[in-house]
Amino acid sequence: MKQEYDVIVVGGGPAGLAAALSARQNGAESVVLLERQADLGGILNQCIHNGFGLHYFKQELTGPEYAERFIDELKKTDIEVLTGTMVLELDLSERRTVYAIHPQRGYLELHAKAIVLAMGCRERTRGAIGIPGSRPAGVFTAGAAQLYMNLEGDRVGNRVVILGSGDIGLIMARRLTLEGAKVLGVYEVMPYSGGLMRNIVQCLNDYDIPLHLSHTITEIRGDKRVEQVVVQKVDENRVPIPGTEEVLDCDTVLLSVGLIPENELSRQAGLEIDPRTNGPVVYENMETSTPGVFACGNVAHVHDLVDFVTAESQRAGKSAALCSKSGSPSAEGMLRLKNGFGVGYTVPQNIRPQGVEKSVDVFFRVNQIFRGAQIMVSAGETRIASYHREHMAPGEMEKITLPLALLKKAENGELVVSIEKEE
Repeated sequence: MKQEYDVIVVGGGPAGLAAALSARQNGAESVVLLERQADLGGILNQCIHNGFGLHYFKQELTGPEYAERFIDELKKTDIEVLTGTMVLELDLSERRTVYAIHPQRGYLELHAKAIVLAMGCRERTRGAIGIPGSRPAGVFTAGAAQLYMNLEGDRVGNRVVILGSGDIGLIMARRLTLEGAKVLGVYEVMPYSGGLMRNIVQCLNDYDIPLHLSHTITEIRGDKRVEQVVVQKVDENRVPIPGTEEVLDCDTVLLSVGLIPENELSRQAGLEIDPRTNGPVVYENMETSTPGVFACGNVAHVHDLVDFVTAESQRAGKSAALCSKSGSPSAEGMLRLKNGFGVGYTVPQNIRPQGVEKSVDVFFRVNQIFRGAQIMVSAGETRIASYHREHMAPGEMEKITLPLALLKKAENGELVVSIEKEE
């Protein structure tokens, strides 16, 4: 096995697959893809519902079908694939080195001209949100329940309460109902849902599953197995309101309370992390604060659609291939993107005009629901662009395109993206 590569891709989910293919298609002569699981595809393998590919393939596919299309394309190339491979460390001090371990090949020390990080994300657990009560069996994250049901064939419970309205939780409400379980309700601490509107309609409304906004679980009861939960309304500060307690008899609790980008490797390697996204700070081409290291997909920021992951990762793969040949773009005239009113974060966080061909796509999420509003882009006191939206919600990622001519209007090296309510 070789030790020197043009591009090393860490992660074999939808982001890693798209990045590896794009890198090879754009001139990287040697590409290796490292994946810790036994199979490629990542989270898509357990997402047997449809709804994938509507943007990218213009077809409605299941998760495994979406992944299979990229895996089939990968097999037609000379990209090396190492599954069952755990990446232990990145050393970026002198040369870009990836240390990993493989069950047959043992300890690996691989070197690259460019590295693409595509490790995905993980779920928040009960410990992360601190639900009081006893600690019986029957408390699952929604993704773990999805794995047990869709890959292992085991139904996780009969009477289920779901905390959090993230997309996986909404999809699992429908999945459990189809398998004969009774979903008593989905309880969301915020005054709005964290999932896509289409999932609220197709997974809850179509199956008469109630969604309770501004509610949370304040106690889990049970000995060996969950027996009851206590739910309460919360005020505008998300504090439980006394006297609103309701006791529900159930045997299972599913948690769909957010995703966290998987960035232990990124932090260990010294990459700058954005506290808003919990992912690496990136430039317009998805390059991180360390030259030659790129991040894409859910490791950079949590996406709502895999189609957007694919497009972003193809950009990262192409950029890694170009970097392996000619280095990084000049940082002269770099612009910093900041989030103003109503905007939670922006990706990219920095733009180098030298690296922009025609335009830059900027992704962000709002932090409240807006109906009839303008997305404003400002440079100092000057508004240089606006984009109308009829509806925006935190559960749905937004995208605007900034032409290169517009970027040249920026003052003081800074652009601010904010929301302005229409009268």
